[in-house]
Amino acid sequence: MDIRALRYFVELVREQSFTRASEKLFVTQPTISKMIRNLEEELGQPLLSRAGRRFTLTDGGRVLFARSQEILAQMQQLETELTDLQSLKGGRLALGMPPMVGHVYADLIRRYRSRYPAIELSIVEYGGRRIEQAVLEGELDLAITMLPAREMAELESLDLDCYPIQLVLPAEPRWRERACVRLADLRDEPLLLYTQAFTLSERIEQACLAEGFTPQVAARSSQWDFLTAMVRSGMGVAFLPEPVCRRLTQDGLILRPLLPEMSWRLGVIWPKGRYLSRSAEAWLALCRARQETAPTAPPG
Repeated sequence: MDIRALRYFVELVREQSFTRASEKLFVTQPTISKMIRNLEEELGQPLLSRAGRRFTLTDGGRVLFARSQEILAQMQQLETELTDLQSLKGGRLALGMPPMVGHVYADLIRRYRSRYPAIELSIVEYGGRRIEQAVLEGELDLAITMLPAREMAELESLDLDCYPIQLVLPAEPRWRERACVRLADLRDEPLLLYTQAFTLSERIEQACLAEGFTPQVAARSSQWDFLTAMVRSGMGVAFLPEPVCRRLTQDGLILRPLLPEMSWRLGVIWPKGRYLSRSAEAWLALCRARQETAPTAPPG
């Protein structure tokens, strides 16, 4: 069975589009179609159920998709181990992090690049939920994300930092007079949250339910600056980690502590029991060294 055909098949299923898959793989759509037909002929059964431009997986297609991901992850691991024979004078590191995390660790990334200039560093920005899956599937070597991760049973982790979540409010007199705001006081307020791909969004919704109310979500965005723009317009209130709040221009905004306190706990995650490349081990070593020399993290 052709490994390249399996890679084309997996990418097609992930993208749910021949056009997008061909663009990502840098091949033509007829090439992908031919590879899929070859697989179907070799296996003696259809893999896709086609309806116009749309398709769904057959039972055989679902089995092949699951197994193909395992095979491709093993091939990637084999390539990584062989590349490591050349030590850290080459290789790559695929590092994931949510969009709002990058600026917090810009200096750590700079130090890694300075120490290992020959390593090709690829930084991928996903929400926390997608990041966990990308690490488990082998798409990413490591990731920095909010802890604890949902899939902690399958992941190792290293704590890095912990920051409080602050409430971002429109500049209205009713908020200006308050030194802090309790979560329960937001029962009737429209909330502006990150998209559901972000761990922080899920934690906020869980906290609201624990306080006895279902949050009224007015809008979602993956961009903190758009969330704050909506707060300024009076659409609702938002929740942002303290390092992000430092970057805000506070005209039209009020920042207040949230009670009970909610923390933005950040750490590195990687798969349990899986081989880590030397470039990934070098990243972890740098993170551990940073922890040994860093001052005590803010409470949380």
